[in-house]
Parts: sequence; structure tokens; C-alpha cells
Amino acid sequence: MNSKNVVEPAIITPEDINPGWNWDRPIPAPGRTAVDFEERVNFRRLHNYRTARAKAALEKSDIGALLCFDNNNIRYLTSSVIGEWSRDKICRYALFTVSAKPYLWDFGSAAAHHRLYAPWLEQDHCRAGMLGLRGSVAEDAGLFKQAAQEIKYLLEQEGLADMPLGVDVCEPPMLFALQAEGLKVVDAQQVFLDAREIKSMDEIILLNMAASMVDGVYQKISDMLKPGVRENEIVAMANQFLYEQGSDDVEAINAVSGERCSPHPHNFTDRMYRPGDQAFFDVIQSYMGYRTCYYRTLNVGLATQAQHDAYHQAREWIDAAIHLVRPGMTTDRIASVWPKAEEFGFENEMEAFGLQFGHGLGLALHERPIISRLVSLDNPFELKEGMVFALETYCPAADGNGAARIEEEVVVTADGCRVITHFPAQELFIANKY
Repeated sequence: MNSKNVVEPAIITPEDINPGWNWDRPIPAPGRTAVDFEERVNFRRLHNYRTARAKAALEKSDIGALLCFDNNNIRYLTSSVIGEWSRDKICRYALFTVSAKPYLWDFGSAAAHHRLYAPWLEQDHCRAGMLGLRGSVAEDAGLFKQAAQEIKYLLEQEGLADMPLGVDVCEPPMLFALQAEGLKVVDAQQVFLDAREIKSMDEIILLNMAASMVDGVYQKISDMLKPGVRENEIVAMANQFLYEQGSDDVEAINAVSGERCSPHPHNFTDRMYRPGDQAFFDVIQSYMGYRTCYYRTLNVGLATQAQHDAYHQAREWIDAAIHLVRPGMTTDRIASVWPKAEEFGFENEMEAFGLQFGHGLGLALHERPIISRLVSLDNPFELKEGMVFALETYCPAADGNGAARIEEEVVVTADGCRVITHFPAQELFIANKY
């Protein structure tokens, strides 16, 4: 297999490879296998769409090339991944220009593997690379300098060495090495976010499939949620189920219950569930790289009036936000329907950040738009058709016994939005009711 066997159009635009969808029909959530009898996700079309979006965003900027170390940006450009192992190593990197296919430096033998199994990448663009492993390899070893010199040479070959080089994240010695070669380094993350904010139908289907996996997780949780079970046992079960269903990264599962619900600690423990506990969960995982952020609140066997009241309030806040979602809407208007921090027990908006919240979903957990009273009221952002994001609300119970947390993922359509998180959430779910 080699890249010469791949036939692509001479000029690719995002519009060429983002076929429209009949919104009179549901968004598909097909099976995981490839079949010959129906169209599912077309991964080569997905790759071409993503690189076309990146090229368009780069051309609109004053940056000459993009150098990325963020695994999500690397996957967006190259359709390559080597697993959760690489999440925090900062050891892979890719170089992207508008005139050349991406260069990818990957960890050791992964580069040889790509040359065999990733024919959409140029053979001589798949290279082995290694830098500092977060400082474990000292700058004196020369790997940063060597990489910077190679990158400058490639930029010179394309006549781009005198233009700013956009970098998303990197180890400080790499930044210093690039600057020592005379390259002007600027922030590239905004260019990537420009590219990634509008999803193709292939991306939307993958996000919907990821959400459908979490639908299944919540059914498992509702069956298991009984006195005597612990938070960490729920987390273990959910991890197993998701990996069995094809998840490529279970990033985090919050399992919070009882007196731990208020204030929200954003973690799980070995606390044992008791009758009448309010319990909320957040499942953050990805399928083919595309992530979920999906809260649900369930009670153990029974619920108090205060717990029902908290849930109804959280539902009212999220429904008010969903009602506003459509192209042209701005994030300040959505944030304004949510309560001020002081109205639900916090001193200020920074302390309450992430509780009444919206955030884009894609290859990363936090893409555009970000919606919060902390940042949106004075810096509004306009919603566009094809965006996918999560909306989440939180309300503590007045009697101190729990809190309600609800989250829905939405796709912005021409005339509103579609909710793709389907586990029942209009009313407080009582698991294993007495």
C-alpha cells in the first residue's frame, strides 16, 4: 500500500465533501462494522473534509504553517492515533501547510506502521520522532534542536520560513529551539478551532454513535444503582462496557452521590450508595476520537420533594437554553437564561464555572462554542449550523441531600437543533424504585 494508489480531486473544499442531510430523518447511529449494503461513515471523506477545513482556516490567517503537538489536532490533520498512551507525553507532532500533505513524526515504530497502513499519508512524510518526554530527556541531548532544524528546512523548501509558524502546545525547550532557528512562533490553537467548529455529517454520525454508547451505559447504571454498590464499582462497570462497545478512550467518569453532590467535586470515590441518595454521573469517552460529555441524575430507590424540586429547576434551565439554539443565536443570550452564581450558592462566576455551562464537542472535549456567564456575557460568539455542543445545568437540593445535574448534546441545524443524548431525562429517574 502506498499513497500513489490514492486518487483525490486536485482541489478539495469542505463543501465538496460535506454532503447535505435530510433533516426530516433521524441522525444515523449505525453499527461499528463496515458493510456493503448501506452507507455508513466514510473515513476517507472525513479525512479530506478535515484537511480541507484546516487549509481554509490556515489561508484565512497570517500564519505560514501549523506545527501541532496536541493529539486532537494531529488526528484532525493526519487521521492517525496511537492510543491513550500518548495523551500526556507531548512526543508526537505534525507539520501542515496549505500546499503539502501533512508531515507526521510519530513515536518509534509507529512511523513504520503508518507507512504500511495509512496510504492517505505520503510515505516519506511518516517519520520517527522523539523530543523530551516532558523533560525526561534533557535539552542537552539535542533532540529539540535537531527537530527544529528539520522543521525549518521543510519550511524553507516551501518558501514559508519567513512567515509566522503556528504552534498549539509544546515543551518550552522546543519553543526555544524553534526561536533559535529564527522562526517566529505564534499561537495556532485558534486556527485549529476555526477549522474544527463546523462538523461534517460523518463527524456528526460519529458523535451520535458515541452518545448512543452512553445511552447504553446509563441503562446499565440504572440497573446496578442499589444500596451496597459503590461509586467506584459503577465507574469500573462503565469503563468495561464502553471499551467492549468500541470506545477508544474513556477519559473520565464522574460518579457523585449523596452528601458529595453539593458542592460538585468532579470525581468519584468508594462511597456506598444508600436508599434515597441522589446520584449524578458524567461519562466522558470517545468513539473514533469523537467525544461525549453526558450527565444524568438518578435517585436510589426513592426521592424527597427537595430532590424533585432541584431536578425540575435544572431541567427548566437546560430547556430554556436548548430552546434558544439555532444559527445566528449568540452565546451571551443563552448564558443569560441561567442563574447567577450567587443564586445557587456560589460566591462568583469563577467559582461556579462549569456548572451552568456549554462547550463544543468533537475530537476534543472543549471546542467552540464555550457558553458561560463567566466569559459569554461580554464576549459573545455566534452559533452556526453544523456545530455540536453540550449544554449542562446544576441545581443543589434545598435540604442539602443531593443535587441535580443534567446535560444534553445538541447538533445545530438550519432551523434549531437536534438532541442526540437520549437516555430519559425529562423527569428525575428513580432507579430500582421501592
